[in-house]
Amino acid sequence: MNTAITVKAKSANIDALELHFEEQAMPDAGNGECVIEVGSSGVNPSDVKAVLGFMPHAVWPRTPGRDYAGTVVRGPENLIGKAVWGSGGELGIRRNGAHAKYVTVPLSSVREKPTALSMDEAGAVGVPFVTAAEGLRRAGGAAPGKVILVFGANGKVGQATIQLATQAGAQVIGVERGTQAYIGHSSGPITMVAPGDNVYEAVHELTAGHGADIIFNTVGSPYFDQANRSTAMRGVQIFISTIDRAVPFDILEFYRGQRTYVGVDTLALGSDEGARILDSLSGSFEEGVLQPFPIVDDHVFPLERAAEAYRTVFNGARQRVLLKP
Repeated sequence: MNTAITVKAKSANIDALELHFEEQAMPDAGNGECVIEVGSSGVNPSDVKAVLGFMPHAVWPRTPGRDYAGTVVRGPENLIGKAVWGSGGELGIRRNGAHAKYVTVPLSSVREKPTALSMDEAGAVGVPFVTAAEGLRRAGGAAPGKVILVFGANGKVGQATIQLATQAGAQVIGVERGTQAYIGHSSGPITMVAPGDNVYEAVHELTAGHGADIIFNTVGSPYFDQANRSTAMRGVQIFISTIDRAVPFDILEFYRGQRTYVGVDTLALGSDEGARILDSLSGSFEEGVLQPFPIVDDHVFPLERAAEAYRTVFNGARQRVLLKP
């Protein structure tokens, strides 16, 4: 039987969140599909926003969950029993996701997980690393000689970005509220600066006046001005989120600086595109150059405590939150 969370209607109040747990027959694999028995599934802020009704294109009712690691139980014979991982922007939004005992995914998106990762670690990689990798790719890529500035350095996307940027040999500067220490893994030194009106001064001092070639702004509007002032000539600023929709924009400064803005919405990246990105990361996880997020026992929840898991993410958990069917 398949135990699945079903969200039947949106609820804007996280404390009054109503989840339904349904027992269903194990799903069949349709043409071009695989059925995965879920071993673990990361809980992302976008999963929680979808449950609360903040994603206007979400289909109701549905099962949430964009990331998974598990075992193939139905599909082509050569895949049965394989340990796999995946992440898709359509999962939990436009089709049922992985916060269930089983998830059905496109066969073309199925990839064996790196053997160096446990099932829990693999289920927690998903959205943060997919977002970081896609943002850096579209910004031209990290490389030796480039300066990468990361706002929200200790968030999960920030940590993934820093891992990828230091792996590539870039100089990395992180910005984080309330701390001067970077808490994640890296392949090189990280210089941390505190947020405030003088971020750009610190960045230009650290780079001998050059500025940042790529700015990964994981927060959006609160850092927009400081990010612009920190940007090198022909620099790129990446956005994945925001608080305010509108910000002051100096067109003259923008074009005279020959700058580029990149918007990354991983909800628009389907499972096939997620698989392509995970393919690009898999070898580095196998080699240990990239490291998974730590799995902390009190942030791992069974399905029946899913509402608690969602509240933990909503309240700003620093650790990765997992559901384990």
